[in-house]
Amino acid sequence: MTRKQWYLSGFVAFTCLVSTAASAGPIENYAPVTQQRLENPEPGNWMLYRRTYDGQGYSPLDQINASNVKNLTPVWTFATGVVEGHEAPPLVNNGVMFVTTPMGQVIAINARTGDEYWRYKRQLPDDLFQLHPTNRGVGMWEDKLYLATTDDHVVALDAKTGKVLWDTKVQDYRKGQYMTLMPLIVEGKVIVGGSGGELGVRGYVAAFDAKDGKELWRTFTIPGEGEPGHDTWQGDDWKTGGGSAWMTGNYDKDTKTIYWGVGNAAPWPGETHPGDNLYTSSVLALDPANGKIKTYHQYHQNDSWDWDEVDAPMLIDLQRDGRTIKSLVHPGRDAIFWVLERTPTKINYVAGWPFVATDVWKGIDETGKPIVDPAHKPVIGKRVEFCPSLWGGKDWPSAAYSQKTGLVYVPANENFCGGFTGEKVPLKAGELWLGTKPEDIGLKTKPGADHFGELQAWDPATGKKVWQHNFPKSQLFGSVTATAGDLVFVGGTNDRNFRAFHAKTGELLWEQKTNSGIMGMPVSYEIDGTQYIAIQSGWGVDAQRIQDALVTNNIGIEANVPQGGVVWVFALKK
Repeated sequence: MTRKQWYLSGFVAFTCLVSTAASAGPIENYAPVTQQRLENPEPGNWMLYRRTYDGQGYSPLDQINASNVKNLTPVWTFATGVVEGHEAPPLVNNGVMFVTTPMGQVIAINARTGDEYWRYKRQLPDDLFQLHPTNRGVGMWEDKLYLATTDDHVVALDAKTGKVLWDTKVQDYRKGQYMTLMPLIVEGKVIVGGSGGELGVRGYVAAFDAKDGKELWRTFTIPGEGEPGHDTWQGDDWKTGGGSAWMTGNYDKDTKTIYWGVGNAAPWPGETHPGDNLYTSSVLALDPANGKIKTYHQYHQNDSWDWDEVDAPMLIDLQRDGRTIKSLVHPGRDAIFWVLERTPTKINYVAGWPFVATDVWKGIDETGKPIVDPAHKPVIGKRVEFCPSLWGGKDWPSAAYSQKTGLVYVPANENFCGGFTGEKVPLKAGELWLGTKPEDIGLKTKPGADHFGELQAWDPATGKKVWQHNFPKSQLFGSVTATAGDLVFVGGTNDRNFRAFHAKTGELLWEQKTNSGIMGMPVSYEIDGTQYIAIQSGWGVDAQRIQDALVTNNIGIEANVPQGGVVWVFALKK
């Protein structure tokens, strides 16, 4: 397979599905989702992307724990019927599971038995070019579900039946606009962010009325003329500057502030868009009432490596230097583990350190601005190499924080490097606009590397690594979940295994081989006193591309990871 083939694999449009809700019977006694429930979710439910608004990916359930996890066994499985990357958490609301898949499906399942209630199938346009054919979940509000689609619509469904209640076009998919995220619901607002940075779009975050789909506000991640930060762009570069906001934000309910991660600048070489390029590769603090930008922190300026920072930072109260810091913690794609302080009016830099090896940064100044080594910054007309690779130290898969151990668990990748020759070419609407030829992208592993994926445990208060588990023959490309049972769950490897580690020591305690590779995040839920662990297995998109480009082509490790989505649900043997 050529580099062009691996880069474009999976980007083509799939056969359309008719937008229908096939029902095996409506859901009885559905529990409406309120703002109070989202702010204080019951321990047994998982209704937000990372369970809670703070994005910690932590479950307080502890029936399954470090002493008995060896007895974890599958209790049911459910095949989704489609291929490509399954990246959504299996969301659970009082015994009902909602699963989204590639191809625009939403499936309602009995979370105890695995029986299907109903299935929504979206009709996707024949000419849709799916750069990332995936979805990361539905937002929940009252008795409705909200789906963001790859043809750039927001759709409201009746949670009991799957019936379409409204359908709002957000932008034009023909111009490279699309969405893959789980909408964030705050006070009856359905908040989404647009994708398409590699197609020369201008990123945004927008809110819609949960009742009728009316647009309430739209905030562009790249400031226009007369807006603060516009002077960090030259000429008309801002109009096509990227800055996609394609992952779900986190929410501070006390200050009523949304923290949203923003993607890389476009095209890739910084020389094509001189300046710091606000607000690319940043975190924005947004007012959910009107979308106003309260403040921001830019992780790195003038991005030239495709290092977006769309995974929103976790909100954690840290004890550091004798005081409590209301922090934002973000292990970045730029290989820096960021600790920031959030205040009502400003985001302060606290600390930052590399969590994987990098030759791009010489250090970080006192304001939190990385110091670039120009020898490893891509330019036009010259090949430049850099470490880590395009996929960075950690891509979009989420880290987790354990409120019990005080540690952050990072799905990291080490010993991968990259490089390319920058070029300046005109933008053609709806087509890839990378700033380099796909076949010119060089991806390689470091000579003598003995492993690639790393599950890391860090103390964010001290900056010390507590433990690390290495994966000798695979990348690690899956989100992490921590539980009060002193457990850390993660998939993400090419051997198709789902694993549980001891949260304090890193000891591997349990593993289960699944049908495919796992990219999505584990969840934990409870029904009638029984705790369950659930995950979607379904390899594809970036995990498959890393496998093809780096693991197979560079180091010769053949791993035929079959595609096909299956929901796996586990409980303790009785």
